[in-house]
Amino acid sequence: MTIDWWTLGLQAINVLILMWLLARVFWRPVAAAIEKRQKVTKSLIEDAQATQAKADAALAEITKTREGLAAERDALLAKAAAQAEAMTKTAMAEARSKAESRIADAQRVKAREVAAARAASAAKSAELSVEIARRLLDRVATDDFQAAFLDLLLTSIAQLPHADKTALIGTSEGIDVLSATALKPAEEAKITAALEKALGETPQLNFITDAKLIAGIELRSAHFVLHNSWHADLDAILKDLRDAA
Repeated sequence: MTIDWWTLGLQAINVLILMWLLARVFWRPVAAAIEKRQKVTKSLIEDAQATQAKADAALAEITKTREGLAAERDALLAKAAAQAEAMTKTAMAEARSKAESRIADAQRVKAREVAAARAASAAKSAELSVEIARRLLDRVATDDFQAAFLDLLLTSIAQLPHADKTALIGTSEGIDVLSATALKPAEEAKITAALEKALGETPQLNFITDAKLIAGIELRSAHFVLHNSWHADLDAILKDLRDAA
């Protein structure tokens, strides 16, 4: 095989010329276009990245705002719940206080009613007891009791202040001598003599019968009363029983 160096050289020259032409005519515009496209792509990428950054920032701001709103909502809900609970507690406390006050009022009213009922019952019992005693004493009243009451009357007169004795003697209407039963002349004379001695003077005596006394002798004038009978004693006992009730 014979190599044609001229032909090979010409082909090499043709290749070189072709390569030069490609480099001058084709490769530079293509490279320039590629570089331009790369710049445009880079710019687009940078713009997209900037837009993405802005979007991320906006999203972060929105997320932060949403979290803030959620926190504020939770705070408002918690505050509303606390206020509702406080109002509920206040309402319950007021209701409890009113209920306790009404219960206390009802208890006081009930206690007063019970006390009044007990007092009324005690008063009726006392009146009944005194009435029974009055009837029993009325049956046993005798002259011996009359003499005992005369002694008690004289003792009471002896204990009177001088001013009371003077007022008793000085009455213009005289002194009423009350007894449960009508006195015999001898009994009236005995009482008259005893009163003259006790009072130191001779008073005007008016003998009066009063069955309410049951037994005893009492003196009365316009401004003075000297109780000395079972009736007066029973009235005093009844008063004490009512006061004790």
